[in-house]
Amino acid sequence: MPIVVTWNGHSNFMLEADGVRILIDPFFEHNPAAPYGWEALPKPDLVLITHDHADHTGQAVEICSKTGAMLGCIVGTGEKLSAAGVPQEQIINGIGFNIGGTVQLSGASITMTEAFHSSESGFPAGYIITMPGGINIYHAGDTGIFANMRGWGELYPIDLALLPIGGVYTMDARQAAAACALLGAKQVIPMHYGTFPVLEQGPEGFVKELAGAAPQCRPIILKPGEKVVVA
Repeated sequence: MPIVVTWNGHSNFMLEADGVRILIDPFFEHNPAAPYGWEALPKPDLVLITHDHADHTGQAVEICSKTGAMLGCIVGTGEKLSAAGVPQEQIINGIGFNIGGTVQLSGASITMTEAFHSSESGFPAGYIITMPGGINIYHAGDTGIFANMRGWGELYPIDLALLPIGGVYTMDARQAAAACALLGAKQVIPMHYGTFPVLEQGPEGFVKELAGAAPQCRPIILKPGEKVVVA
């Protein structure tokens, strides 16, 4: 079953399949790369947060409060976002879940992975999302490269990886290309670049590094607001 993947700029994605919509890191307001506000998107069933930085939590509280969407995040961040206004009954398990844990929602399976970064609450994380139909999408969150990416790729064959390439705060192009090799990813969409001047501004260097490090992995380059169908 094909998945429609929309990049809303930065690390912000919408995944849609078989009537299930998952919004990840919904940073719209004050996001210079976002071409629209969250209201322009269809209502999500689930909002996932990789970590507690403003360019990733974004408008999660507002979106969940106004749409009734469930919220998925790590314990600690869940408690903070509940205090900020997300109804507790809309947070998975009431408080969130944790690294290695898997939850089910509307035919999708979401496994939380580690990430190496920082966070205002809880710990940074990534997600392997198995959408209806069995396609595995890995959103790495903000992270540097780490060896256990190989293990996650062996456990969950990665059909599509969403990887940061901006450097400074995350992996750069060279590390992200090596990450694709570790993951054994079939396809990759680079993210977390071009949003702010301090970050890498374009994907060209990543595409070049990928051709050497993981030639089996197909790069998909989107502009903010564009979507692609992944099968």
